[in-house]
Amino acid sequence: MASMPQRLWKAGNAAAVWMYRRTGGKVGGRARGGSLVLLLTVAGRRSGRPHTVPVAYVKRDGAYYVAATAAGRPTEPQWIRNLRAASTATIEVGRSRRTVSVEVLHGGESEAAWRDVIVATHPSFGPYEAKSGRKIAVARLIPAV
Repeated sequence: MASMPQRLWKAGNAAAVWMYRRTGGKVGGRARGGSLVLLLTVAGRRSGRPHTVPVAYVKRDGAYYVAATAAGRPTEPQWIRNLRAASTATIEVGRSRRTVSVEVLHGGESEAAWRDVIVATHPSFGPYEAKSGRKIAVARLIPAV
């Protein structure tokens, strides 16, 4: 059974997803600090059931970059673990819904995307890596044609 904080987190997430969809992203489409937010739906790596979460993103060269910051917590979010096991996912930006191919970046490519895309766009994300004590995973989501 999920702990009380986990249940509260899930309930808050469900409310945020509902509000985002209800308003086409007018509510929930921006995070604190002004970063843009999309809804990411990816199959659970064990359950296979779809899970939807709001995630901050940066759009660059037609791709959507998402970083698993978890606001600097030491444990990475479940959605990045699910992305590692997936080849595709679905994103919603405003009222637009698209299938995307998933690339969780590694090594120098991940470090460059973190520094040159994520932190360059949102400097407030920079301290999350030191705060978390882990490398922040970055994924590139590429819309299907």
